[in-house]
Amino acid sequence: MELRLDGKRALITAGAAGIGLAIAESMTAAGARVHICDIDEARLAATAKALPGTGRTVADIADAASVDRLFDEALDSLGGLDILVNNAGIAGPTAPAEQIAPADWRHTLAVGLDGAFYCARRAIPLLKRAGGGAIVNIASTAGLMGVPNRSPYAAAKWGLIGLTRTLAMELGPFGIRVNAICPGSVDGPRMDRVIAADAALRQIDPSEVRAAYLAQVSMRTFVDVADIASMAVFICSDAGARISGQALAVDGHTETLAV
Repeated sequence: MELRLDGKRALITAGAAGIGLAIAESMTAAGARVHICDIDEARLAATAKALPGTGRTVADIADAASVDRLFDEALDSLGGLDILVNNAGIAGPTAPAEQIAPADWRHTLAVGLDGAFYCARRAIPLLKRAGGGAIVNIASTAGLMGVPNRSPYAAAKWGLIGLTRTLAMELGPFGIRVNAICPGSVDGPRMDRVIAADAALRQIDPSEVRAAYLAQVSMRTFVDVADIASMAVFICSDAGARISGQALAVDGHTETLAV
């Protein structure tokens, strides 16, 4: 089955690297017109070769005014909206809860949860105007279970799943489906940093942490960004037309997140 998004207009946050870039490439290949944003201007500019013709905005989605500017530019680029992918998020601090500074807590939730809300509230009228569409929130298996020493990140992802299910209820009558994708450990530089931070906290070698993370997964494998992108295309295509309000794990089956 070939999944197509021909003629669809998609906005993807944090689209200049990692999961966001993979989704942007996959949606473009499926026929969608895409606009991406990222806080990293240099990295955003570097996507020009991989995504020719794609609209780009430097934006901090934790800031509501920056999100307003993003949507103004995306509308100029796309002329409307059929798909919103809320991909932006940060790992946040790795530490016991009592050692986490309030500013670090707030920043993690501002990027990972507030930003998704700011984007959704701007996207919803456009999706209604289009006669329907899809919102995809990139959550995490951390939003399905507790994660020791990652309380801000887990809280943001749990909140994102709650937002997903609530918006699915509100928007279903308008033909707008809302789902969360919950990746497990995604192989790449970001996961390397998470593992290094965890290893530093536990005062062990990073290779031990990586082995423990792999042992938590039934399939004994990390996830590739392409796996997440494939799921995003599927649930935004006609094949996913009746899927809404779901938290869809793409993780090889995470058994536990406690090391």
